[in-house]
Amino acid sequence: MASDSRTPVVLCWHMHQPDYQDQSTGEFLFPWVYLHSIKDYADMAAHLEAHPEARAIINFAPVLIEQIEEYLNQIELWRNSGSVMTDPVLAALVADTLPEPGSPKFLKLMESCLQANTERIIKRFAPYLRLSELAVLYRTRPEIQRYISVQFLADLLVWYHLGWMGETVRRSHPVIQSLQEKGHQYTLEDRRALLDIVSEQMASLTPRYRRLSQTGQVELAISPWAHPILPLLLDFNSAREAMPDINLPECSQYPGGAERAAWHLEEGKRVFRRVFGADPCGCWASEGALSQETLSLLQDSGFQWSASGDSVLQNSLNLAQEQGIIKSNTRRHCPFRFGDAPLTVFFRDDGLSDLIGFTYADWHARDAVADLVHHMENIANDNKHKDNVVISIIMDGENAWEHYPENGYYFLDELYRVLGDHPALRLTTYTELIQKSVTEPEQLPYLVAGSWIYGTFSTWIGDPDKNRAWDLLCEAKHHYDKAMDNGALSHEEKARASRQLGLCEGSDWFWWFGDYNPAAVVKGFEHLYRRHLVNLYDNIGYPAPSSLFQPLSQGGGEPARGGAMRTGHEPGKPS
Repeated sequence: MASDSRTPVVLCWHMHQPDYQDQSTGEFLFPWVYLHSIKDYADMAAHLEAHPEARAIINFAPVLIEQIEEYLNQIELWRNSGSVMTDPVLAALVADTLPEPGSPKFLKLMESCLQANTERIIKRFAPYLRLSELAVLYRTRPEIQRYISVQFLADLLVWYHLGWMGETVRRSHPVIQSLQEKGHQYTLEDRRALLDIVSEQMASLTPRYRRLSQTGQVELAISPWAHPILPLLLDFNSAREAMPDINLPECSQYPGGAERAAWHLEEGKRVFRRVFGADPCGCWASEGALSQETLSLLQDSGFQWSASGDSVLQNSLNLAQEQGIIKSNTRRHCPFRFGDAPLTVFFRDDGLSDLIGFTYADWHARDAVADLVHHMENIANDNKHKDNVVISIIMDGENAWEHYPENGYYFLDELYRVLGDHPALRLTTYTELIQKSVTEPEQLPYLVAGSWIYGTFSTWIGDPDKNRAWDLLCEAKHHYDKAMDNGALSHEEKARASRQLGLCEGSDWFWWFGDYNPAAVVKGFEHLYRRHLVNLYDNIGYPAPSSLFQPLSQGGGEPARGGAMRTGHEPGKPS
């Protein structure tokens, strides 16, 4: 059989949500795990199933998988014994009695059910739009609240979940179609039927992705367990490789960071093996955050590949050129190895990936895919005499699609259709490229530490609020270490404390701290971060410091996409 001479293209979708559950109360403080499950994770699986000729990498954060399992467990317990589900929005969907208008619980649930993209979700459905307009009256005209009925909240709960439902589910499921046609006056039976669909979609996810993996259509990969920034756990000073003047936390290092980084990788692999029945070959280190030390750790953990943004590659090429090791620093679309680490590293094409994340949502799907593929064809033509070319699109697999019409249905369908049968481009996966020795990596002496965002770690460290958060974590880690060594904790208590510490080490809290992000979102995330730290102190039997009961950060910015997504290159700088 003749070898395939088409240029390899890899689509890597990263699925991630931090742990939103307060481990002391069991309450889910945000509903994003189950909402993205029924919308984005279900849709992505359906698009791949509809295009068996397509290939993709799906990267899961293990803590996301565990939360999906927890939701399914709670739904099953509710069905069998009437146990209360601890996500207040999901529990309200099927509650026999809803809060009365005028009560704080009514207002809180109403506001929760308006957390959807206004243009693409709320305004798409006339009944949902009318309910949102009535909510504005409720919020701004307290004197009319006595005339609002509980039915308003019941209908709003239903439309919130209908709005967040995956487009592939909407187009195929008769119950969803029937509920949409009904439009209003939903009964308890209607609401419980909707919960059945939520449960059905969530329960289908891991079997569907496992099946896609077994057929070779999808490569499944992971991030470290709770999505920490590995290079910062290993060495705060790694942030200065790309930003020499960055301000760092008062603590010089994260205590025992190497042990904790290895723990996240091993815990993540344990979850992956249990759920998918195999070891992952690849690891999208959280936020594509890599350093030379991180590469060695990933290699020691048994991974064959990792990836990052092209700014990290550019910084590493610049360093090699400055040292006179290479003459040209123009190589981009190929894999690399660095120093003595045999791990293969691939690099995101930031320009192409950001077009999907920030530009194409407002284009007609065919025009958008044609433009994207045209860029890919140009890259292929420019590199047609090189035998290790690979074009990588790596991006958030969940937050972009709400900005597209119909949750990106037309775009993704067209993307997989065109690339699944293209004369010059072929979809593949990183492990396939490595195992078939299709692309021989280039060699560089050293990887300059950084992430896919700007090639730096400035999204998670350097800002005063971010640094303060790190210092609070370092302080907690000192007390944790003492508790683990003094013999006061049982084996089970130590394991529980280790997992709680892992939640505190996740990257998301640091992402949201600082003035850049919206105040309302910062408030929720910084509260949850402090809650996780307080729970850690409770786990180790040490009183939490008073500083944990004071807000860390306030926010106040208005970034694109609400701050949930960012571009690979700093705005105003060339890509």
